[in-house]
Amino acid sequence: MTENGFRAEEIDTSRPHPARIYDYLLGGKNNYEVDREAGDRLAAAAPEVWSGVRANRDFLRRAVRYVVGSGIRQILDIGTGLPSSPNVHEIARELVPDVRVAYVDNDPIVNTYANVLLRGSDATSIALADLRDPRAILNHPDVREVIDFDEPVALLLVAIVHFLTEAEEPERVLATLRDGLPAGSFLVLSHATGDFADRSAAQAVYDNATATLNLRSGAEVERLFDGFTLVEPGLVEVPFWRPDAPPRTRPGDIGYYGGVARKTG
Repeated sequence: MTENGFRAEEIDTSRPHPARIYDYLLGGKNNYEVDREAGDRLAAAAPEVWSGVRANRDFLRRAVRYVVGSGIRQILDIGTGLPSSPNVHEIARELVPDVRVAYVDNDPIVNTYANVLLRGSDATSIALADLRDPRAILNHPDVREVIDFDEPVALLLVAIVHFLTEAEEPERVLATLRDGLPAGSFLVLSHATGDFADRSAAQAVYDNATATLNLRSGAEVERLFDGFTLVEPGLVEVPFWRPDAPPRTRPGDIGYYGGVARKTG
C-alpha cells in the first residue's frame, strides 16, 4: 500500500491513459511505452495534434488569468493530468499569490507526482477521484480542504469531458457540478471535436485506452454550458479565445473548442 492509499498493482500500465498520452504530446517524461505508442499513432492519424495540445494548454493559461483577474480566488481543476509547468496554481499565483487550487484526477500516477509537487502547500491539494462521480468530487475531503463552496469557484474541465461517453451522461455530470457552485463561479471548458475534419482514425487510437475519445459538435459542447453565461467571444476554437497575439493557425486547424462562462444565478 502506498502513502496515497492505493496498491502498485492498481496502476494500469498495460493500456494507454489519456493523461499520460497528453503528457507525452506535451514533451513530458511521465509516461510509459504504451502511452508513447498511442501518442505516435494519434499523431500519425492527426498530425495537428502536436499543435492542438499546445493550443489547448495556451487556452488554459489565458482562461486562468481571466478568471483570476475577474476576482476568483479558488480553482477546482478536474482532470488535471500530469504536472506540466506552469501548472494552474503557478499561473494563478503570478497574479494573486493566495489563490487556492484543488487538483482532481483519476490516475494514481498523476496523484503521486502531484503530491510530490504540492507537498508543504496548505493552499493546494490533490484528490484521487473520477469525473464520472461528480458528487464524490464535490464532497471529497482533499477538495474541501482548500475549496469553500460558499464562495465563487473557477471549475476547470480542460480536455477532459470528451472522455465521457453519452452513456455516462456528460450533461448530468456538468449539471451536478454546476449546482454545487455558488453564483459568480466560472466554468472553463475545452473539448475535442470532429467538426472540421474526419478524426475517426484519431478517435480509434483511444479504443484500447482507459477512456475512449468522444468527439462532439459545437452545438453539443455548447449545451454543456447550460446554466452558465458564456463570456466573449463565446465558444470558439481554442486559439481564438482571447489570444495574446494573432493566432498562427487558421480556423479549422485545431480540433478543440473552448469557452469560459459565468454562473449568474
